[in-house]
Amino acid sequence: MVSGNDRAVAYWLIATAILIFAMVVLGGVTRLTGSGLSMVNWHPIHGVVPPITQQEWVEEFTHYQQSPEFKKINYNMTVDEFKKIFYFEYAHRMLGRFIGMFFLVPFLFFWFSKKIRPGLTPKLLVMFVLGGFQGLLGWYMVKSGLVDNPHVSQYRLTAHLSAAILIYAFILWTAMGLLNDDPRIAKRDSLNPGFRRVVHYLMLLVVITIISGGFVAGLKAGLIFNTFPKMDGAWIPPGLWALSPVYLNFFENMVTVQFDHRVLAIVTGTLLLIYWLISKFHEFDRSTSTSFNLVALMVIVQVMLGISTLLMHVPVWLGATHQAGALLLFTAVLFNMHKLSRL
Repeated sequence: MVSGNDRAVAYWLIATAILIFAMVVLGGVTRLTGSGLSMVNWHPIHGVVPPITQQEWVEEFTHYQQSPEFKKINYNMTVDEFKKIFYFEYAHRMLGRFIGMFFLVPFLFFWFSKKIRPGLTPKLLVMFVLGGFQGLLGWYMVKSGLVDNPHVSQYRLTAHLSAAILIYAFILWTAMGLLNDDPRIAKRDSLNPGFRRVVHYLMLLVVITIISGGFVAGLKAGLIFNTFPKMDGAWIPPGLWALSPVYLNFFENMVTVQFDHRVLAIVTGTLLLIYWLISKFHEFDRSTSTSFNLVALMVIVQVMLGISTLLMHVPVWLGATHQAGALLLFTAVLFNMHKLSRL
């Protein structure tokens, strides 16, 4: 049986993971609305309070007017228009601070009241440190768009997204372990070791596909070739290898980046559905079977979201939903992996 203390810690970690999920989605909205470079200064402490008076707004707007984004793109923007993009980035940063406090305060309570099981405290401390580094990485990303080019580096954006997913997975995996400390062993069959091995490769494919999506977002590559399944009438679009050296095309060529994401999404989705179908010929306990079904469901949903986002030229709400879908698919595969690890 799972102890009451472990259950409480697990629920706290799951709540933290949900907040991180919201943070990732809000980050996508911030990017899609062009709000990420609106706060040109980073004030970890007194930056909690936004501008209130008109004078404070004018002062904040004056800082923004010195940025390359204003000078090269938004030079006609008014203070009232600036407020709209400012609040998206402000909400993103405030949610990050809130997550830090949401993690720290309960951790201190659990630790002082000796409710944390032996050996878990170092993991929790690593989670907290990773969260702090994630905040620094976010600012490092924003800084890339405040120098000359008013666009954040696709490398830093993808690193920021990848780090968020890593922390999310670490926290969720730990929580699932606490809730399944003494599981009932399901009926084993000869392919269980094979499933456990295969799901790791599939998870790697999911992660690579998400990372490729980060480069699509960073380069705004979703705004070209808005047709499916062909790319403006061609299965292999022209310009795939336009850059030299060749490897740069995978990271800096919009055509190649979108093409790669399409191929990875189709391959990953197809393999996950085959994986789900094969599972139907083997006996698992109910929760493990459910984990397979969730994977298949999210593959179908995510493919539909991806195609719709492309065909509709990446509207904000759909682009953010597609990003949320990617994280939900990742979560389903993680849940399936954890269930298989208990067999």
